[in-house]
Amino acid sequence: MGMIDRETVQKILDAADIVEVVGDFVSLKRRGANYIGLCPFHNERTPSFSVSKSKGICKCFSCGKGGSPVNFIMELEQMTYNEALRYLAKKYNIEIKEREMSEQEREEASARESMLAVNEFAMQHFEHVLADTDDGRDIGLAYFRERGINDAMIKRFHLGYSLEQRDNLLQTALRKGYNEKYLIDTGLCYRTERGAVQDRFRGRVIYPVFTVSGKVVAFGGRTLRKDKEVAKYVNSPESLVYRKSYELYGLYQAKQSIVKKDKCILVEGYMDVISMHQSGVENVVASSGTSLTEGQIRLIHRFTENVTVIYDSDAAGIKASMRGIDLLLAEGLNVKVMLLPEGDDPDSFAQSHTSSELEDYLGANEQDFIAFKTHVLMQGVENDPVARSKAIQNIVLSISMIPDQITRTVYIGECSRVLGISEKVLTLQVAKFIADRQEREAADELRRRNRVAAGLPPDPETDVADVAERDDAADATVADTVAADGARAAFLEPYERDVLRYALKYGMVYMCEYPVDDEGNTRVMSVLEYVAHELGVDEISFVIPAYKDAFDMAMSMGRDGWDDAVAQFDAELDVLRRKRMTEGIEEIRLTTDDMGVMEVKEKDLSARIETECAEARMDFCAHYVQKRLLSCDNDVVRRVATDLVSNRHQLSKIHTKFSKIQTEQDRLADLVPLAVYNLKCALVECDIRDVNAQLASANAGGAQDFEEIRRLMQEVMNLNLIKKELAKYLGERILSPRIRRR
Repeated sequence: MGMIDRETVQKILDAADIVEVVGDFVSLKRRGANYIGLCPFHNERTPSFSVSKSKGICKCFSCGKGGSPVNFIMELEQMTYNEALRYLAKKYNIEIKEREMSEQEREEASARESMLAVNEFAMQHFEHVLADTDDGRDIGLAYFRERGINDAMIKRFHLGYSLEQRDNLLQTALRKGYNEKYLIDTGLCYRTERGAVQDRFRGRVIYPVFTVSGKVVAFGGRTLRKDKEVAKYVNSPESLVYRKSYELYGLYQAKQSIVKKDKCILVEGYMDVISMHQSGVENVVASSGTSLTEGQIRLIHRFTENVTVIYDSDAAGIKASMRGIDLLLAEGLNVKVMLLPEGDDPDSFAQSHTSSELEDYLGANEQDFIAFKTHVLMQGVENDPVARSKAIQNIVLSISMIPDQITRTVYIGECSRVLGISEKVLTLQVAKFIADRQEREAADELRRRNRVAAGLPPDPETDVADVAERDDAADATVADTVAADGARAAFLEPYERDVLRYALKYGMVYMCEYPVDDEGNTRVMSVLEYVAHELGVDEISFVIPAYKDAFDMAMSMGRDGWDDAVAQFDAELDVLRRKRMTEGIEEIRLTTDDMGVMEVKEKDLSARIETECAEARMDFCAHYVQKRLLSCDNDVVRRVATDLVSNRHQLSKIHTKFSKIQTEQDRLADLVPLAVYNLKCALVECDIRDVNAQLASANAGGAQDFEEIRRLMQEVMNLNLIKKELAKYLGERILSPRIRRR
């Protein structure tokens, strides 16, 4: 696979709409000019994930992750930069033009990409076998027909069949040029004790497992043999691309329906999902026969807060899987439960009912989790006080999992009414459960920290290799630099950060007219140019390598292509301005007869359009550099830019509707020089400390070098004079640079 050429990359970046891209994974709600939703990168119950359509970025203000559409896809789907671009190109139907990869680039191609390619090939192979071979049609397709599955569902879920032959997939893949290593790493094949490699899923119908974005990461295979010694289901083992506790079967096909209906229906198996989709109920996913996990619940929570869990009438199975309800409640989800009639499971029930009948049954038979648990747990314990007490404690334990206090209180009242227990007693028991859980969590966190301090993985079951693989150098660049360079870097970091933030966030925004000679001639400087000029005059360079890289790349982007880009924008803006004026004047003349009023309205229209155009140009100048940094292929620069250019808070329309609030952008002429001079003052302070340390060392020696001591003392005096001059500008009496708190 070649590398995407620069022109195609720019087309992809220009086409990618951050709201559309994030909206494929997160349910977003509009809030003012931005959108908010639950962060897909960490566990949260209240939305802190903000998406700015105008800036083209997203940011979680709890965990800090986000960025441009490219960075969002890279973080969420664990893709490389190249993979994320291809994902977006496919989404926006952009044809990819490639250049040949160098030998080094080929060697650096990720194993993950290779494994995904092998999985994609295997899925197509299984589909081909099902549809185009005699055994596939006679065995695999016949099975699906017997289960009532139609061609549309077979195609939608990419169902397939693996031949009974020992190595059919292996040999086909090798002939196509796929590496045996990746066939084994994905679990499609395995090596026997004798060293032979053979297919894992032979003689089974195949259910591919997709990520939310549609990547094939695993397979489930069901045997059609009656031999009880053969496992009924075989699933892909966990791998670099597949962690079963973070995937839900059918979510890729169901996500749009889940958002539309604002509800997710949770079932157990592959066929349950497929049959319900076929019956017209598409907001259905399955945990694929495994116990529900926190990772799977967070996937659901990205799209909705409402979950209905469907159980068949098997009492033993219900009790075994009831822990899932507590996990759903702990995540802050609204949980309903539904029992199917005796002898039915979601598959059979969907096959025997129409879509409307299914919807009606759901609406009529959904139960609150308290009513459901009471019905299940209290059966047969009426005359056994100990068993009844345990059942009630189980119900109260579920209530204690609810994070919202008001909701918890309402459920305590309902539980009191249903079970005939005092609210006060139930409240005390809930408080005890919460306290016990917090104590356990604190102990677990202490244990985790102790393991990390000892150089062990955070969790005992975590593989050391996995930890090393996930250890991203880009995440720790700034911290590593501060640790390596010691006190100087630690002292300068907040000042460098402050200056860099202005340079990246406001980039090509007009800053000032700068004198170029003694005759009064000036030239316009942007924020980025002003910072570069001021640092260049004193030969100042950023100490933190990540900050230096980000600034250097910003300067490069500010030079390359800026003139053409702003000229094109101005031309488009002029066309829009004239169009708005023409349309506005036409409307005024159609609705106004009085010439005086007409003239006033036209003047107001012109002023309003000019203001809007000026703001649009200002936004373009501000976003030009940051948008390119946020989508660049340098991981360190991209993360630094994401961190620095995002705003947590925006002024409400209530505060801006009737008055002009002075923003940071309005005060750049004061704030940027202040940040630059603060950095200069901090650098002088560092130099003074270094010279004082040398002076102390010179004085401590036995044979003192008085000439060197005089030189150092003079240097300290000179530095203090510079510091005083800087302090005059900063307007401070105390001669120390101001530390800017983050």
